[in-house]
Amino acid sequence: MTHDTPHYTVIGAGNGGKSMAAHLALLGCRVTLYNRTPENIALIRQRGAIELEGVGCPEGTAELANVTSDMGEAVRGATVIHVVVPSTGHASVAKAMASHLIDGQIVVLHPGRTGGVLEFHRVLNLEGCTAKVILAEAETLLYACRSDGPAQARIFRIKEAVPLAALPAAETHTVLEALGPFMPQYVDGNTVLHTSLNNMGAIFHPALALLNAARIESTRGEFQFYIDGVTPSVARVLDALDRERITVAAALGIRARSAREWLKMAYNAEAIACLRPSKTNQGTVASRHLPP
Repeated sequence: MTHDTPHYTVIGAGNGGKSMAAHLALLGCRVTLYNRTPENIALIRQRGAIELEGVGCPEGTAELANVTSDMGEAVRGATVIHVVVPSTGHASVAKAMASHLIDGQIVVLHPGRTGGVLEFHRVLNLEGCTAKVILAEAETLLYACRSDGPAQARIFRIKEAVPLAALPAAETHTVLEALGPFMPQYVDGNTVLHTSLNNMGAIFHPALALLNAARIESTRGEFQFYIDGVTPSVARVLDALDRERITVAAALGIRARSAREWLKMAYNAEAIACLRPSKTNQGTVASRHLPP
């Protein structure tokens, strides 16, 4: 690596965080991985690497520049900070990060879900952060991925296009230019209202988990969540929820993308049986939805 090698920090060492950190490292980036719980990254820190397998991505041993549970250490020197945690963690990450950010850094939420960047911006302000940083959010996670072990990750699929928007929207091109050399899949998502109201996780995840609750418990999640879990009747419910989301967006003057359009854009996949994707997420089992 040279002095000009971009330094990316990945916040979060779950399925998405480990996949992103390993992917970027194998593409030649200098990567720091942060997780608030030291025990969860102990083996990665010991090895200094993550083993990545997957489709459409480089595979092998991804050597990381740093693995830490110290937020100040994680953020220091980073060109782009990728926040890859559930949306319930955005506020706590922003609070922990506020005093360490410096002018010119870019923070991207993967994904923002609904209003993620707005919440992040509010918390930074409440914490007295004065650094001039650019905040942005992706509409969805770039990867369909899973963790195969404490220092392993597997990417089933990389989406072909993922909309991204900055706050303010005038800075979106700056973020896309920063990510483009290694993540060309990101495209202009217009505004954060567009990325938030095109949150497909709100359609595909909660209702699908609820309608498959008995099956998840009885099989311990050993079935294809999106392929087997979306039966025709379940698909009709998802379709109805999707129409309601589009109607809400229209009331705000936003033309939201339908779930069918999203499947085509993200995976170049046609929906069958209403919103049942044809092998789009093959390999995604339901065990992650098991109750604690």
